[in-house]
Amino acid sequence: MRLSGLTALLFSSFVYAQTDYPELNTTFLVTTNPVTPLPQGFPWGSKTANNTNPCNVIRAYDFTVKREQKAPDGYLKNVLIINGQFPGPLIEANWGDTIQVTVHNQITGPEEGVALHWHGILQKTSQWMDGVPGVQQCPIPPGGSFTYSFIADLYGTSWYHSHYSAQYAGGLIGPMVIHGPQTIPYDIDKGPILLTDYFHRNYFSIVEDVVGTDVSKVGPLSDNNLIQGRNNFDCSTVAPGDTTKCTDNAGITNFRFSPGKVHRLRLINAGAEGMQKFSIDGHNLTVIANDFVPIIPYTTQVVTLGIGQRTDVLVTGLPGATGSYAMRSSIAGGFCSFSTQPDVIAIAYYNHAAVALGTPNTTAWPAWSASVTGQCANDPLTDTTPWYPITPDPNPPVTQNIDIEFGQNATLHWVWTMNNSSFRANYNQPILLLSNLGNNSYPDSPQWNVYNFGSNSSIRIHLTNPGFLSHPIHLHGHNMFVLNVGTGSWDGTIVNPSNPQRRDVQILPAGGYLVLQIEADNPGAWPLHCHIAWHVSGGLYVTVLERPDDIAKLQIPSIMAQTCRDWATFTDETVVDQIDSGL
Repeated sequence: MRLSGLTALLFSSFVYAQTDYPELNTTFLVTTNPVTPLPQGFPWGSKTANNTNPCNVIRAYDFTVKREQKAPDGYLKNVLIINGQFPGPLIEANWGDTIQVTVHNQITGPEEGVALHWHGILQKTSQWMDGVPGVQQCPIPPGGSFTYSFIADLYGTSWYHSHYSAQYAGGLIGPMVIHGPQTIPYDIDKGPILLTDYFHRNYFSIVEDVVGTDVSKVGPLSDNNLIQGRNNFDCSTVAPGDTTKCTDNAGITNFRFSPGKVHRLRLINAGAEGMQKFSIDGHNLTVIANDFVPIIPYTTQVVTLGIGQRTDVLVTGLPGATGSYAMRSSIAGGFCSFSTQPDVIAIAYYNHAAVALGTPNTTAWPAWSASVTGQCANDPLTDTTPWYPITPDPNPPVTQNIDIEFGQNATLHWVWTMNNSSFRANYNQPILLLSNLGNNSYPDSPQWNVYNFGSNSSIRIHLTNPGFLSHPIHLHGHNMFVLNVGTGSWDGTIVNPSNPQRRDVQILPAGGYLVLQIEADNPGAWPLHCHIAWHVSGGLYVTVLERPDDIAKLQIPSIMAQTCRDWATFTDETVVDQIDSGL
């Protein structure tokens, strides 16, 4: 994966922020470009974080998806990879650029379809490129190729992942950085830092348990936790027959800090189930963005990230420091998440001699130690004020209540429901494409969970979660206003009503509620779902059908129909073993 030769020739030297991250140049995660605005300088010109529309250049990538054996933590297993890498290659663009990614599906052993989702991208001019099979597209069939093309319409830190069944739990993930105007100055961009729980079992076998009839198996435990795709694993814990697959001391990731310099860390929870608690011994974290939304900075010692969430932090190097410090992430315990080896450490070091001493023996912040025991929530909404203020409609014309439940269906399989309905995708009939043809009623397919909001100008959704597990709720196509969140029942109040938190994932706590709102400015079929892989596999999903009259006017390219014809040809010959929701 490289940028075009023309783009490379146009590289200009300019000062933005020093980049220094050999952390990505590992066996498992490689980038060919530094994290700094790309060639042709600042495409947003004089625009700042208080503006909205930049200009664009094409950034082209070529991805080949395969299944190969890898051992990122020392345990050898089949992993889904992109261009030979796990996690996948870094995608970079400047704010307003066009990103083009050609995906070649070469998954075998067994063959599977695939579709990639570009998390957090609004897709306002390319609603069909969101990458959710059965919703906006048919899957890319085995042996097939498809080119995604979309505008980098927001800036900051994100990621991409498969949205086909639970494939992203098997390795189909990668970071995405879109460069844009600064809010708070810094010296060194350390780039994206992926925090991921890790399962040694094949994701398909886990899904079989998750949607099975044995309730004791519906909450699988991850085997490990990784920073930047690396961590050691205790091989003495593997089954006797698997000892030849495991090697101790696989290695951990190192990050070099500079004394007195301000470093930007782009934290991404790209896992399948585990809520992450991140901290660096002896260093405070200044939060400057949540998901794609810059916020008024505040300082903390622990950052909580649900699946799919991103938080950008600034870390000032300790003056005169020469040693190394533990960078920690832990999968939160209690009923937040489930793991047999929840802790991972990386090394934040100030000179190379300190790395040679091995794992630092520094002391964790008391706040981190307390947080990992089961605090299953993001920071208070009062701490997270967007830098660029937007006031939501105080009187939206529609409020949709959605209750989340867990139970057995008619065949005694365990499923998640939203308003008593468990979602199941039809890969061959994407909802957006049907709507574009004028079909917005699906009485014979209630499991599609389509909520048609018509031409309403704004939409409020009130989710209730009486269960004992939290859910990171993700909405596609929007930065949603988070009006309120908490335990118990919503009392009708809105936190910071003139400028509430905006982001694309928010943790809905156990025994609680989440109230979100959107401006209906993006006609499309937009998934609203829990981002825990096993929960969306179990059906915890609805489609927000927004402005269907305008969907009918979308000029959807013919390649979308062709991909469905290619998928239909494949499924005419092969029965797809879709045991879960399909997402």
